[in-house]
Amino acid sequence: MSAHPDMAGRIVCFGEILLRLAAPPGRMLLQTPALDACAGGAEANVAVALALLGHRTAMVSVLPDNSLGRAALDSLRAHGVDTAGIRLRPGRMGLYFITPDAAARPSEIIYDRAGSAYALADPGLYDWPALLDGAGWLHVSGIPPAAGDGPAQAVLAAMRAARAAGVRVAFDGTAQPPLPEAMRMADVLFAGPRDIALALDRPELADCAREQDAVQAAFAAFPDLAMLAWTRRVPHRTDEHELSAVLHTRTASVTGGSYRLSGTVDRIGTGDAFAAGVLHGLQSGMATADVAGFALAAAAMKHAITGDLNVAHAGTSA
Repeated sequence: MSAHPDMAGRIVCFGEILLRLAAPPGRMLLQTPALDACAGGAEANVAVALALLGHRTAMVSVLPDNSLGRAALDSLRAHGVDTAGIRLRPGRMGLYFITPDAAARPSEIIYDRAGSAYALADPGLYDWPALLDGAGWLHVSGIPPAAGDGPAQAVLAAMRAARAAGVRVAFDGTAQPPLPEAMRMADVLFAGPRDIALALDRPELADCAREQDAVQAAFAAFPDLAMLAWTRRVPHRTDEHELSAVLHTRTASVTGGSYRLSGTVDRIGTGDAFAAGVLHGLQSGMATADVAGFALAAAAMKHAITGDLNVAHAGTSA
């Protein structure tokens, strides 16, 4: 099958765009006079990655009408993302602070999103029939609803509109708390056994020995679900991990191999790179096994790139 992007349908991503403020490697927050700043956010990361792979992508969000919001908008536009669906409104920028991991010390993330322009936006602001016109996919996640009731209502409204319009829906359900209603509307669901166990209120499914039971339960509970995908990470040393992936359809299960990773530069956004890789493979008509391999390679590549965005392009080799 062709591995070239199908340009017939846009991929629309909806969620909050955040400003990331990171301590330099080896330093803690407030141990340094300067923090590295860049724009990011789960759905924006997917939109940029897919745009760099040759797809027509569009981002829908709300940003503050100030220099921070406009800089974030320009960052997406510079990577080829259609930003016509981003509204500028009074308010503040959602932030997150990160202390990168080092040796035996894990990374630490602190969110400061309350009261952002996105969180306070009226869910009725979004004209979903117009925003989804010509779309082949809608990609959303369970992260924005954590910002408040408004974003939660907007995510569900976007998914309902997509299903009504025949637009396929990809949902990243790895955020907590789970959104079972959103999972029920997904064609492609990025969620592992633990997420499924929480969503279905069946804690026994979180047991790694019952992975296949979790898969079967998800397909039984979510009748529109066509694919379930997640990555696995096994630590071998503090600075070395093995990354693998699995994709399940209703008739088959495939893996994408594995990568032994050391010298990681930045783990933030690796899941988004994986999600973008899956959507790229599906939109390009790849066989399921090839989708798994490509998506895992994209996730592995992101470990070597600083910042939220996976700026590796289609010609980059893993």
